[in-house]
Amino acid sequence: MVDRPQRILTVSALTALVRERLEGGFSDCWVEGEVSNLRTPSSGHIYFTLKDATSQIRVVLFRPGAQRLRFALKEGLQLVVRGRLTVYEPRGEYQIVLDYLEPKGLGALQLALEQLKERLAREGLFEQARKRPLPFLPRRVGVVTSLTGAALRDILAVLRRRCPIVGIVVAPVPVQGDDAAAQIASAIRALSASKLVDVMIVGRGGGSLEDLWSFNEETVVRAIAASDVPVVSAVGHEIDYTLADFVADYRAPTPSAAAEAVAPVLDDLVEVLRDRSTRLKLAVRSRLREDRQECAAALRVLYARTLPVEQAAQRLDDLTGRLGGSVMETLSAWQRRADACRHAIEACSPGARIGSALTLVPQLAKRMEQGLLAALALKHQAIRSIASALDGLSPLAILGRGYSIVQTVPDGAVVKRARDVSVGDDVLAKLADGRLLCSVRKILPNS
Repeated sequence: MVDRPQRILTVSALTALVRERLEGGFSDCWVEGEVSNLRTPSSGHIYFTLKDATSQIRVVLFRPGAQRLRFALKEGLQLVVRGRLTVYEPRGEYQIVLDYLEPKGLGALQLALEQLKERLAREGLFEQARKRPLPFLPRRVGVVTSLTGAALRDILAVLRRRCPIVGIVVAPVPVQGDDAAAQIASAIRALSASKLVDVMIVGRGGGSLEDLWSFNEETVVRAIAASDVPVVSAVGHEIDYTLADFVADYRAPTPSAAAEAVAPVLDDLVEVLRDRSTRLKLAVRSRLREDRQECAAALRVLYARTLPVEQAAQRLDDLTGRLGGSVMETLSAWQRRADACRHAIEACSPGARIGSALTLVPQLAKRMEQGLLAALALKHQAIRSIASALDGLSPLAILGRGYSIVQTVPDGAVVKRARDVSVGDDVLAKLADGRLLCSVRKILPNS
């Protein structure tokens, strides 16, 4: 029989003891390995496995740390992580809860920069075709930078020296720090929407990658891409590059160079205008002189041709007068002939003949009416005679004198002789007014 120990632990108690020992002995450890089995559920936590050639360990990065992560985790990425070893008691698995992680051999910021640059390039935000030219002489220049930095002093000094008439609108923002990118993007959008500026300078002085990071943030890059006015990036020194430089319409190596790019030298511009004004005046005078000479020559030719034109006009007036008299005389002759023809036509016109013949129409109509009435009277008299004769021959007239027509029932045969019926037969007697249904009681001979 096996002796039992004095204390028997539950699974939960044993797991808790293991957790205490692990957390106490490995509260801060550094581990390197390859990412696999990466999961990012809707909770915002990140779960993955860190492995090498022979072993693996589960890793969890909770949401607050995941939100601060500057680069994207992906399968196969080599990491160096720092965290504390603990036990996930429901499954009895030990795991590392991360406090910090970075890509092995490459800084986290540099990796985040490369990943964002690749994604934005695929969207076409860095294409040269979408770059806009800078205005030749802007009315106002917008400047998005720190109010206390040397970049603003350099920009203002260059603009005032080169072109004092250009207006300047400054949108002060922090150029580094946690909230800097959001404020820079907001200032760019506000200046673009205000319609106050024709071009915009966005930048700051030089610094480390961390110092310049605000100008690598996606929100700033997209705000520059969406701007309605051209944007000049002036971030850092000549050797510094940010994503703002790639998306901007023009990249200046320094803030001073950005000011030189957006504003011409006013004195040089005035000198050019004076020179072009002088050349324009000389060209106009020369052209006017040539035009005067051409006009004088044209007038001489015109004067030489005026006399024949005037003579032709006088002859035209003479011919017009003669033509008018001839036309009037011809019209008068034709009018007289037309009047004579009209009288002749009226004399033999069918209308005149019809008018005279119409006087006979009432007389003929009266005679025709009288003839028709006489003929109708004769016809009526004949019809009455024939009707009287027909009435005398009508069976109905005979019935009216007291006679009747006897018919058998039901076939309706006319009874002409007494032997056509038998005693007891029904007969129908048709009178002048009505009919009688009779029954034969006795047949008598003629007396």
